[in-house]
Amino acid sequence: MNYIVFDLEWNQATRKSAEVQNLPFEIIEIGAIKLNEKFEKIGEFSRLIRPTVYHTMHGMTADIVHISMRDLKYEQPFSQVCKHFLKWCGEDCVFATWGPLDLTELQRNMSYFGFKPLSDGPIEYMDIQKMYALKYNPDDYKKRKALNVAVEELNLMDDIPFHRAFGDAYYTAKVMREIAKSLGGSKILKKVSYDLYHIPKDKSSEVDVTFDTYNKYISSAFANKMAAMEDEKVTDTHCYKCGRKTTKKIDWFTANGKNFLYLGYCWRHGYMKGKIRVRKIGDEKVYIVKTLKLVTRKQANEVREKQQKLREARREKRREKSLEALDQHE
Repeated sequence: MNYIVFDLEWNQATRKSAEVQNLPFEIIEIGAIKLNEKFEKIGEFSRLIRPTVYHTMHGMTADIVHISMRDLKYEQPFSQVCKHFLKWCGEDCVFATWGPLDLTELQRNMSYFGFKPLSDGPIEYMDIQKMYALKYNPDDYKKRKALNVAVEELNLMDDIPFHRAFGDAYYTAKVMREIAKSLGGSKILKKVSYDLYHIPKDKSSEVDVTFDTYNKYISSAFANKMAAMEDEKVTDTHCYKCGRKTTKKIDWFTANGKNFLYLGYCWRHGYMKGKIRVRKIGDEKVYIVKTLKLVTRKQANEVREKQQKLREARREKRREKSLEALDQHE
């Protein structure tokens, strides 16, 4: 098995009205580093791509990556470059990227240009930006750092520039090697993320995986949000450490109709916080991403406080409506 550490540069419409449906971003460059299981570099890939959808370079893209349409004029189109790239990757590989966007955009471009999907469901990949945050900034891991900041902090700077596909892939691979070295090789595979360009196609292919500090469940499609929240698997709150049903402290509640929170208690392992994110598929259908995580008493109290504030806000809103109705009646 090899790791394919890759980065993309893409262009977009110069105005919203010119955006092509199902292709908001057109890939114009692919850069990649291939690492073996020992995280040694065994290959490189770097290709520019001639655009066939957006023929004017967006100003922001030009400023950041310093690529002009003239530079791309005699390159091969995406359909040919992507074919070479996938062959170069090989079949037994794990993708790695800086952040969650590149693998999704690769699949979106592949779908638009008629390629066979990489997978019929979620793809496991390595989000090196997330892994860096968890390793070097665990107390505030949701705050993600730019690649150049991570490279500087780890003293990995070379003379290769940032903000081009190959350069960013090169530095992402260097950061990945540092993390793998500190974790001890195979442990890095336990830090996978999931790209959800293709969600699970049915119940049998749903994702239910437990990591060191939390459990993640990714559902297949439901007809609507109500159907999802009526599903036992969605609202299940067993402790992922011991399998026991948690004692309900606060049932599932929502602030905005999209995210739901839960607070339970396992007599062996303590408080457990549940979070459900409801995500749309098209106009009607939805799928959910649920996480269950053991939390401290302080974090449990934060869930209680959030529910209390929501209740107070709703009471105030009802009171204001009542006053408005009274004023109108008078």
